[in-house]
Amino acid sequence: MRRRVDPGQVTPPCPSPHPGAPCCQGPRPLWNLLLWTLLSCGLGGSAQGPGEWTPWRSWSRCSSSCGRGLSVRSRRCIWFPEEEPCWGDSHEYRLCQLPDCPPGAVPFRDLQCALYNGRPVLGTQEAYRWVPFYGAPNQCDLNCLAEGHAFYHTFGRVLDGTPCSPGTRGLCVAGRCLSAGCDGLLGSDAREDHCGRCGGANDSCLFVQRVFRDAGTFAGYWNVTVIPEGARHIRAAHRSRNHLALMRGDGRYVLNGNWAVSPPGTYEVAGTRVVYTRAAGPEETLHAAGPTSQDLLLQVLLQEPNPGIEFEFWLPRELYGPFQARAQALGWSPRQPQPREVEPQAPESPMAPAAPAAGPPRPLTPAPDPCPPCPDSRGRAHRLLHYCGSDFVFRAQVLGRLRQAQETRYEVRVQLVYKNRSPLRALEYVWAPGRCPCPPLALHREYLLAVQRLVSPDGTQDRLLLPHAGYARPWSPAEDSRVRLAARRCPV
Repeated sequence: MRRRVDPGQVTPPCPSPHPGAPCCQGPRPLWNLLLWTLLSCGLGGSAQGPGEWTPWRSWSRCSSSCGRGLSVRSRRCIWFPEEEPCWGDSHEYRLCQLPDCPPGAVPFRDLQCALYNGRPVLGTQEAYRWVPFYGAPNQCDLNCLAEGHAFYHTFGRVLDGTPCSPGTRGLCVAGRCLSAGCDGLLGSDAREDHCGRCGGANDSCLFVQRVFRDAGTFAGYWNVTVIPEGARHIRAAHRSRNHLALMRGDGRYVLNGNWAVSPPGTYEVAGTRVVYTRAAGPEETLHAAGPTSQDLLLQVLLQEPNPGIEFEFWLPRELYGPFQARAQALGWSPRQPQPREVEPQAPESPMAPAAPAAGPPRPLTPAPDPCPPCPDSRGRAHRLLHYCGSDFVFRAQVLGRLRQAQETRYEVRVQLVYKNRSPLRALEYVWAPGRCPCPPLALHREYLLAVQRLVSPDGTQDRLLLPHAGYARPWSPAEDSRVRLAARRCPV
């Protein structure tokens, strides 16, 4: 028996070769069916998700002929009633920067207000001349003041690309005032990290933070630190009657040089602006965004004992080694000043007889290891706990070991840094509690270490501590992959 088919509806067989794909059956208008078959069945897609965007169109021309403006691009959403609309925006706006407008050029908002000059408004036949009015609530409305009168009128929205108000960086888009992110897109929340990378994670630079505590033996200028070329987010501060001084690389002072105190304000030097403030109390600060285009020397003009000068900045990784060498030359002490121990030798006397030659060294018989076994510290949870809770995670080779009464000190060579709260040097000391630290580190082996920074209350000791039963795994490509995965799972 034949089934009667309505001419306006079709029940096609399902041509989908994909298991689980919806069968294209059921009555539909013919034109809708054809599109549905093409997009949903022929492509093997699902009709339950969001629609699909068409490719972005090209960027439009800049909305302004000079100065700052915007360009726009758009895309269309293709979706069916059974689907959800597309996720995302149909338009994107980006900042375009053209050469500055010539002197005397009429601002964009003024031109828009002037379009209504001589036209009757407010239901009367009286005409007015209009100029921008910036006191209204929405700065992206075209609010124009009638010249010679005490009222303004709103002529809808301003055109896209109009500055929100004089002296601001925002532009009006669809009635909203938007600022551009570092990627140039208006409304974007992309920001530069401390290293100057757009959307970065502060992993291409190191954070230098110190306190200069030298008391000084006489009044005058004392070197505090070199601020290297390329430094960003520079800050220096102290609370005393002393004065911070800043010198260029050629020896010329920028601030407080030649025994003369400079007024607070903004100073242009080394390609950046240095903001110098001096409060009513004994507090003085320097701030600069950077990056610096040349080396600067920070000094202090001592007039009383130095209570401590805090300074900090961010520096590209490749510039940290040369900076550390120059800082040491200025008199810095390293974080852990203890040198590698050597056997004490009596001073030689020119009159003393030569000592007899020593015989060949006797082989040493290794003593049995009195250390008990360490607790099992393997597993993903242990790795994640110590990675996220540590101050430093790095790959290092063990060069030396010194066991003392209550602690063990390892000398290590840092080879790769995964996480750091402050800069690390190529050679570091890592301390572990007890003569039998857990886990133990073998000489000349390479490890992945998660350590904490431990500073004594008086600031005299600054150590890297490997906690008991902490994270110290022999390095391998597999462990490298695991620790990189742990880095992405730490809570923010």
